[in-house]
Amino acid sequence: MRSDAGGNAPIQSSSMSRFPPVAPTSLRERIGDRIFPPKGPEIGPVALGQRRVYILPTGGGLMFAVTILLMLIGSINYNLSLGYVLVFLLAGNGMVSMLHTWRNLARISLRPGKAAAVFAGEFAEFRIQVENAGSLPRVSLAVQLAGQPPEYFDVATGSSMEVEAKMPAVMRGRLYPGRFRIFTTYPLGLFYAWAVVDLDMHCVVYPKPEPGNVPLPQAQAASGDGFATGTGEEDFAGLRTFRPGDSPRRIAWKAFARNEVLLSKQFSGSAAVELWLDFGDMPNALGVEAKLSRLTRWVIESEIAGLRYGLRLPGSEFDPDSGALHRDRCLQALALFKQ
Repeated sequence: MRSDAGGNAPIQSSSMSRFPPVAPTSLRERIGDRIFPPKGPEIGPVALGQRRVYILPTGGGLMFAVTILLMLIGSINYNLSLGYVLVFLLAGNGMVSMLHTWRNLARISLRPGKAAAVFAGEFAEFRIQVENAGSLPRVSLAVQLAGQPPEYFDVATGSSMEVEAKMPAVMRGRLYPGRFRIFTTYPLGLFYAWAVVDLDMHCVVYPKPEPGNVPLPQAQAASGDGFATGTGEEDFAGLRTFRPGDSPRRIAWKAFARNEVLLSKQFSGSAAVELWLDFGDMPNALGVEAKLSRLTRWVIESEIAGLRYGLRLPGSEFDPDSGALHRDRCLQALALFKQ
């Protein structure tokens, strides 16, 4: 890659590429953000200690408490000894349930995983490593990104697992999931224990490829002297009948000595041509995003065709090459482009 100054320059992300966090939708989320304002991404593993796990009764838990209270009033009014037994038994089960709900979430560790790049319009998958170093299995945990359905999972004793949480990638750039919630209502659903975590992770979102049939630009000779065509000079692919205009160096002289028939050698491989995908050559009628979308389509098609292609953007340039690494570098430059 070359810059205008002639030196190597890394791809710089734009401030517009970071997506704003999704606004909380539920009353619980809005109240939680008021009480626990965002503090920024957390680097490294995040352990959910006693001060990070919060618990409140669910709607079913509140109805359970109201039912117990009505049963207690009835037992007092009618002096029912068995009613007292049932009330205290149910109340004790509820208190034990609250302890199990909190303990099911406490003392687990979270760390960010790698998120594969996606194209705009697809779903980004953020991987979260959940580690349970305790002596109890963790059952029916859930991770929920802002505005998305929860992903439920279990973690066995002394083990870890990777949870994939999906989020729509609407625009190109870097997509940050922001703060997310990990929660549980195990075992009876009477209490809701949760923790809010903001891991340092992101996903690169490539521009959406332009649909339809968009022909590639004309390839040029590697020397830069006009256009070029060719079939490559790498691997021997067989023989064919000699045609006028074939190079004498491609004539199979040994076969001619045996059969007295002129045959030409055929080779497969990459021809010595260069395909430049230039932002400046795009029609002026196209907007910036439309140009990036077309360049994305050309990068993908050039790689599939096995061509050597280069990419020119204002402020950066990628020399002609091929392969998955070159393709990803070009797509990342298009994703993070700022004019």
